[in-house]
Amino acid sequence: MKVAGIGFRGVATATDLQAALALTGERVDALASIAEKAETPAMQEFARSTGLPVIALQESDIAGEQTLTCSPRIKARFATGSLAEAAALAGARHGARGARARLLAPRVVTADGLATAAIAERLEP
Repeated sequence: MKVAGIGFRGVATATDLQAALALTGERVDALASIAEKAETPAMQEFARSTGLPVIALQESDIAGEQTLTCSPRIKARFATGSLAEAAALAGARHGARGARARLLAPRVVTADGLATAAIAERLEP
């Protein structure tokens, strides 16, 4: 199972989120972000347009997650280096007790900086 972790600024639109996912070049089975972002109109519209389910994570689900990249702002706010990477990893493990996950590549950022995406895949225990 492949999951796209999505991070974005409050002004981002569903089109911005789609652009971030497109930059990964990957097809995914689900989207993941923290609940606060997962419930926004932009994320809900993006999910509807792609037909993908959204995994809404708690901040505690991503805190301390080891990521390939590190944003000082995200580190201070969420205790992880990248919201997109951490959400992808936590989302890929979601609902599968004992499962592990790995990032396929570091996060990508849209040219305007409004959205990020990273892809992780679940590794069976």
